[in-house]
Amino acid sequence: MKDPDIRAVAALDDELRRGMYRFIRAARRPVTRDEAAASVGISRKLAAFHLDKLVAAGLLQANYRPEGRVGRAPKVYEPATVEISVAIPERQHDALAAILLDAVVTTEAGDAAIQSARRRGEDLGTQVRTGADPHEEPERARKLGRLGPERTLTVAQEVLARHGFEPSRESPTCVRLRNCPFHPLAAQAPDLVCGINQAFLTGFLCGLGASTAIEAALAPTQDECCVVLRTANPTKT
Repeated sequence: MKDPDIRAVAALDDELRRGMYRFIRAARRPVTRDEAAASVGISRKLAAFHLDKLVAAGLLQANYRPEGRVGRAPKVYEPATVEISVAIPERQHDALAAILLDAVVTTEAGDAAIQSARRRGEDLGTQVRTGADPHEEPERARKLGRLGPERTLTVAQEVLARHGFEPSRESPTCVRLRNCPFHPLAAQAPDLVCGINQAFLTGFLCGLGASTAIEAALAPTQDECCVVLRTANPTKT
């Protein structure tokens, strides 16, 4: 376990910092101190203190944004490119994943991996549809009836947020996944990992009973997930 990871986790052990960090990640643009302060309902001065703690922990990066006016440019914050992993004692999950990925690529076992991903996705979708999702709070668990396209995307957004995809509802008919949970493995074998990701999400939609209305389409975007969820015959996304 690395010391920077411990510092990052410790910095987030504060409700205000967690709130501002989530807000800045969701903004997808540089955020000012005033905006960060307003997102959690505190003063600009107190926000600056907490933001600087997040910068020191390596979770945020700060810059100054010129606005074409006389005087000092306002300070803005963006998420830093950081992967945090904490386990006691330390585990080597990433190393194992890389070894297995290499084995799949070199033995041409990609089809089996994609089929497995689809099954796992379908299992998750079925659990959500039947109210058996183990990640859902018991008091909120409920069986879902027949889902229309927009309701399907709403449910998918809620579920996939818990699985690290950071979904963003771009329109009533489109959900873009802002984070790739399989990074950095996707950089090592993008075709295979993106195919596995698409298969998992396609299976998830199938388990929800919505695979004819919503599709998991490949739409690679830099620093984001390679898949977008959208109506099966979109006119505009």
